[in-house]
Amino acid sequence: MGALPRAILALIVMSLIWGYNWVLVKEAMRLAAPFDFSAIRTIGGGVLLLGVLAWQGKPLRPPDIPKTLLVGVLCTTLSVGFATWALVEGGAGKMAILTYAMPFWLILMAWPLLGERPKGLQWPAVALSLAGLVLLLEPWSYRGDLFPSTLAVASGLAWAASAVVTKRMDRDGGVDPVSLSAWQVLFGGLFLAAAALVVPSAPIRWTPWMAGVMAYNVVLTSAVAILMWFYVLKVLPAGIAGLGSLATPVLGLFFAYALLGERFSLCEGWGGALIIAALFILVLQGLRNHRRP
Repeated sequence: MGALPRAILALIVMSLIWGYNWVLVKEAMRLAAPFDFSAIRTIGGGVLLLGVLAWQGKPLRPPDIPKTLLVGVLCTTLSVGFATWALVEGGAGKMAILTYAMPFWLILMAWPLLGERPKGLQWPAVALSLAGLVLLLEPWSYRGDLFPSTLAVASGLAWAASAVVTKRMDRDGGVDPVSLSAWQVLFGGLFLAAAALVVPSAPIRWTPWMAGVMAYNVVLTSAVAILMWFYVLKVLPAGIAGLGSLATPVLGLFFAYALLGERFSLCEGWGGALIIAALFILVLQGLRNHRRP
């Protein structure tokens, strides 16, 4: 199998891993507190990624410690922590879509912070996504899930901010993506562990199912899927790689519908559709830009 088919296969498997995980974590919140679960998941994944670095013969020293620490706080402590916390009360499908509005926050942040002005189809994509967020949140009608929805939006914002810091690091000389990922996940996981110690919660109820979910998160979600993502970015055009961002919330929504019986209200349905349409527009622009000579 050539590099291109392998990359496409990796993209499909990665999207399935991340999409299905929304359902798993939602169910796991019945047996574990969000910070406890997130701390074990991320620290375990970080250790595995450091093992990959050692196996590749690459240096284990963390890159640009202050910036890597900042990425870890934003991308892991806040983004993963908020997304997991949101699943305690929020529906898996809705939380997935709200969190994966991240690319639109990134477009808006990149303008003042990186000097990357939105252009072309990015403008209608941002407008559609903001309209979709309003419909999903339904601020005019309290439905009992405003708090978890706000956490999911905050998760996407923190994720976007971490991407801005990462891009600045690339401009300053670049870093090995696996090294950055390993250390930021580990640093962020340590802060989550501190939060787990401070916030009172019941201990994790370990069952065979819970152990399997944790193994899935440590090995597949926090390590294997991340390595697949970097491989996809290396081989495929950015626009095609962006399909991963599109597929994950769609799959999360599908699995939540099929396995958990979750249903959207009319406003939520239209809001989710607008955000998914906006993501699709960004993918189309990425493909169009790649094909230009």
